[in-house]
Amino acid sequence: MRARLAVASAGITAELREILLRDKAPELIEASSKATVPVLVGDAVIDESLDIMLWALGENDPEGWLDMPAEGHALIAKSDSHFKPALDAYKYKRSDADRATAATFLHGLDQMLDGQPYLFGQTATLADMAILTFVRQFAFVDKPWFDAQPWPHLSAWLENFIASSRFADIMQKYPKWQAGDPVTVFP
Repeated sequence: MRARLAVASAGITAELREILLRDKAPELIEASSKATVPVLVGDAVIDESLDIMLWALGENDPEGWLDMPAEGHALIAKSDSHFKPALDAYKYKRSDADRATAATFLHGLDQMLDGQPYLFGQTATLADMAILTFVRQFAFVDKPWFDAQPWPHLSAWLENFIASSRFADIMQKYPKWQAGDPVTVFP
């Protein structure tokens, strides 16, 4: 989803092929040895969502998402290396220890958001968009528990994102693609 956010923000038209990871299309495996999603196939193959974001915004960044302090890149790296693994373990194993690890990261985000709508001020940056989709995943593992936590700024940040038309646009469901099917154009 975060790759879709950047592609949409950059105004880049792409062919979207919806893949089910439990039933991988041979074309996915051929395009990327990792055979995970997302994969962007163009002049080169990019198979990491953050790298797709950076590529898309490098092509066109009309909202200035790349205009953020260096701490933004460090925060994304921490999210990807600490929060995301804890999120995955919590999501699939329902591990309380991993939920606590992830919650510590989220408390830090809540503190950053105190007094401002985005992580680094009044406008969204790459850090916001690279992290929000994972926070949404975490929230919906156990939404009543998430909503009961003392992180009002984080909750408002997430709710504003979920209520946005941008979120609705990237969350559209598409039928599973198979070779020979017409391709969906995104956005």
